[in-house]
Amino acid sequence: MSQAIAKGLHPIIAEPGAPPIAAAGTSLVVREWSMSGPEYMHVHQSDDEAWHILEGTLRFRFADREVDAAPGTTVFVPAGLAHTYRAIEPSRYLIILTPKIDRLIARLLNWSEVSDLRSTLGEFDTVLAEQAAPQPGETLDERSGA
Repeated sequence: MSQAIAKGLHPIIAEPGAPPIAAAGTSLVVREWSMSGPEYMHVHQSDDEAWHILEGTLRFRFADREVDAAPGTTVFVPAGLAHTYRAIEPSRYLIILTPKIDRLIARLLNWSEVSDLRSTLGEFDTVLAEQAAPQPGETLDERSGA
């Protein structure tokens, strides 16, 4: 018997028509989501994040452009890249993230636990885009769009 089976671990399978998936492991979290991201550009300094659009359209904003992601599109944002996104129509998507970023989202969704946004983000190794160090070859003017 494998150690995984002995520990009672099992796969989580979301088939068409099943309730939205919410699967959290030790290194990866997958959730079906429909809300927009935060209004502010932010940087997860040590965590990657990805989205796979099932229905609707998400508009991703980066320092240098905006991208509309239609159904079937996957967007991967590596750690260190400033970003945000919003649903520009009713949407369903999978968000794939680390447990740390999942805990950050849970905290931000409960505003009673957020006394200071910058401090809360900092607890999860995330900063507002204006606080992030420039990427190699990037100037502060390029980041701000000036």
